[in-house]
Parts: sequence; structure tokens; C-alpha cells
Amino acid sequence: MKWNKLYKYPNSTRQLIEGNRHYDVSNEILPSVTTILSETQSEEKAASLAKWKAKVGENEANRVKNEAAKRGTAMHEYLEYYLRQEKLLDLSDEGQAARSMARAIIDQGLSGLEEIWGSEVTLFYPGLYAGQTDLCGIYSGRESIVDFKQTNKPKKREWIEDYMLQLAAYAMAHDVVYNTCVDQGVILMCSKDGFFQKFTSTGKEFTGYKHKFLSKVDEYYKKTTSKK
Repeated sequence: MKWNKLYKYPNSTRQLIEGNRHYDVSNEILPSVTTILSETQSEEKAASLAKWKAKVGENEANRVKNEAAKRGTAMHEYLEYYLRQEKLLDLSDEGQAARSMARAIIDQGLSGLEEIWGSEVTLFYPGLYAGQTDLCGIYSGRESIVDFKQTNKPKKREWIEDYMLQLAAYAMAHDVVYNTCVDQGVILMCSKDGFFQKFTSTGKEFTGYKHKFLSKVDEYYKKTTSKK
């Protein structure tokens, strides 16, 4: 893999508005991709999450969520350093676990990475949304958005639609700002016990995710407008 800094990605700052993440980028304050997905989630998904929280209790739910978030942050940091050909030493238990997960992604997932345009970069669709993606570049011969994910347990493909919608959102943002043709989303995932999974979407399927995310953007703005 090689670095090819073809595009100048913008600086941004994050802020919470009514508890939801927004990005201040290019003189606009835009909702994050994850905010849009959260605010437009189905009643079924919301009910399933509420059921799980009720089953395990609020404290346990928060503990699981916070542990996963810390582990994911550490894993992403290790991968970011690796891509920049720098070393990161984290001797904490979380750091060691994250290193093992990151190595699984490196050894089994990054062989298809041919060219890196940017790592941990902000992308935005003017007037609509913004977010930060892990990697932009060429993967297996295609212009791609790549995201690294940690998980408590292995996932089935039908469980990761929101992840694919995220990638589709970032792809559209990249295309509209930089006049590219990103037609592939790649998820490189590792569970906390070291099980690696790769999910890709391209062609008509990826286009379908793009259309579905745009419908969620429309739903989000109708919802937020009605609250005013």
C-alpha cells in the first residue's frame, strides 16, 4: 500500500446540539452521519435496544457500551499509527486487547489496500451532513471507503446495515466534494476474542445503500423541522 494525498480534507470540530453530534466544517454546522441514523432508526430497532437495556439493567448496559467504546478507540488509534508507519505503545489491558484486534485486521484485511488518500478524515456533503471515516483510497482495485469496526461478538451481514449506510454516506460526500466515483464500501471487523470478518458492498447493492441513506437524510430534516 502507498500514500497518495490527492485531496485536501477539511479541518473540523465536533459539538453536541441537543445531545446529538454535529460537525463544524467549511463554515457549516452539519449533523453527523451517526446522528441521522440514530434519529431515523426503526421502531423495531429502538424497541430491541430498549428490551436489551431492560434485561441487563442500565448500569450493565452502560458498562458494556463504555468498554466497547474504549476498546474501539484504542484499536482505531493503533491502526491509524500503523498506516502512518509509526509505532504506538499502550501497555494497558485495553491497549493490549486493542493491539491484538488491530493486528488481526492488518494481517487479514489490509492486503487489499493498494492506495491511501487519507486516514481519519472528515467528509461532508454540503448542506446535509458530515462525519469522519477511517480510510479513503483504493481497495481491491476500486475507489473505496473503509471503516474499521470492533465488536463484542461476530456479526451476521444482515446485522450491519447501518455500517453500510455510513459507508454509502461517506462515499457520496467524497464524490460530491472531490468529483470522485467511490463505488465500494469495506468493513474490516474484529471481535474482542480475535475473530476477523470482512464485509464489502459495491455495484447496485452499494448504490441502493446510497439511496436509502438519502431517504433517511430527508426523513431527518423533516423530523427536525417539525420540532421547531
